Amino acid sequence: MKKQNMNRPEEKNKKKSASKKTFHINRIGPTIIPDRSRVLLRPFYPARKEIMKRIIARVMMLSDNEAEKLLHQVLGEFENRHEHVEKFLKNQFDQVQGILTLDRDISQVRRSLIGSYFTHEYSPEAAALFNPSIVPHPDQANLPEGSIRFILSLRATGEGHISSITFRTGTINANHRITLTPVVPFVTAPNPVPNTIYEKALFERKLQEAGLHNHFCHRVINRLSDEFILDDLRTILESERSNSSSIDTIADNAAQGILMLAESNFEVSFDSNSHVSQRILFPSVPSQSNGIEDARFVRFTKNRKNDFTYYATYTAYDGKIILPQLVETKDFIHFKFITLNGPAARNKGMALFPRKINGRYAMLSRQDDVNIFIMFSDNIHFWQSPEILLKPLQSWELMKIGTCGSPIETDAGWLVLSHGVGPMRKYCLSAFLLDLNDPTKIIGRLTEPLLSPNETEREGYVPNVVYTCGAIKHGSELIIPYAMSDYSTSFASVSIDDLLASME
Repeated sequence: MKKQNMNRPEEKNKKKSASKKTFHINRIGPTIIPDRSRVLLRPFYPARKEIMKRIIARVMMLSDNEAEKLLHQVLGEFENRHEHVEKFLKNQFDQVQGILTLDRDISQVRRSLIGSYFTHEYSPEAAALFNPSIVPHPDQANLPEGSIRFILSLRATGEGHISSITFRTGTINANHRITLTPVVPFVTAPNPVPNTIYEKALFERKLQEAGLHNHFCHRVINRLSDEFILDDLRTILESERSNSSSIDTIADNAAQGILMLAESNFEVSFDSNSHVSQRILFPSVPSQSNGIEDARFVRFTKNRKNDFTYYATYTAYDGKIILPQLVETKDFIHFKFITLNGPAARNKGMALFPRKINGRYAMLSRQDDVNIFIMFSDNIHFWQSPEILLKPLQSWELMKIGTCGSPIETDAGWLVLSHGVGPMRKYCLSAFLLDLNDPTKIIGRLTEPLLSPNETEREGYVPNVVYTCGAIKHGSELIIPYAMSDYSTSFASVSIDDLLASME
């Protein structure tokens, strides 16, 4: 009599798993550590105008000789640590003059000296340099065959746990060896782009999504041109507010909300001659006041094959509220900061797909701080109706899971790096695979961590964490920059074929 196969389903699965090819993760370095010597000039304002006036009065009491000698000392001590120090000090005097309406006959020496009393240095990398994302550099000229030039974004954290976005550049050669470009010692913040143009229709929709659609808002919108600048909006707000009752709380709140929304959609620009590693995106509006966190850059392909725009989802934090936002650039010189609107624009972990799918933008997210969601939109500014895509399953991710950067397109599907949080709040990296044409379908998932903190990676600002905000495909290898315990950053690599073969 023929023997029947009595194997149970779980035994079949075990045999299937045992036959699968096992991936090997390679820690390839180099390691990037915080550089406290790279300091940024920042405005400094005492809490009260009376203090500012007393400081200026004391400076004005100095003799001309004393003022010149003191300014010479200041410039001698700081001009080798920054570019254009005296220009910054003069600009800072102009800001103070705008606050206090100072005498316009003050000499240039005293202007610079007064500016120095309202300036301080800030070390953006003093505490940590972590949570990297990596994208191809816009300039791929003059490289050996098989090499790629990249830009690495990092979350830099300094005094007060304030986070900003800083950059490094480097190359990956044909053998997947990584070489970092030496950093420029100076750090430079961008300049605001004057007279940024706002589109009335888009601005009105953002107001509605934010819940600002009362009579005061309608009056303001009706007076705006189809395109306007911030000064136009301020003038209309002031006019409409003066026409309202002096105790009209609704008008006050609406005016404040309208202005905050406009100021949160802005543009900045760096000197095109500056090096990428010299540039830093430091918090500059109220919604970012306590940090720009975990930027996830992706090179987004538009309508034509070589028409690229770089987007980054990031978390804006004001000390109380976290808001997912977007930054856009084509060249890493000019940046647009964009608010994301709609009921799905909340919590952390948003990751944009690198192209439209079936004519729509697609995004992974984590609205409930536990599961990974997916959502689609016709407009990159607005996000609605997320659906749960992936739930925690393995022991090392039972607390919560989330994405680790934008999906990466492969022939087999969308490869997505994820992170899981397990016992003792230990963070591990893993991966899953989505269908290319219908990314709501999961077609593969690792049943073990891709990368876990080893003994040399456990100590840091936040122990027992490995984390990334985006990897890059280089030939048959996946290059993964990753943070070690929220302190420093290194690199790992894994064969894409082996990784995919290890999924179930």
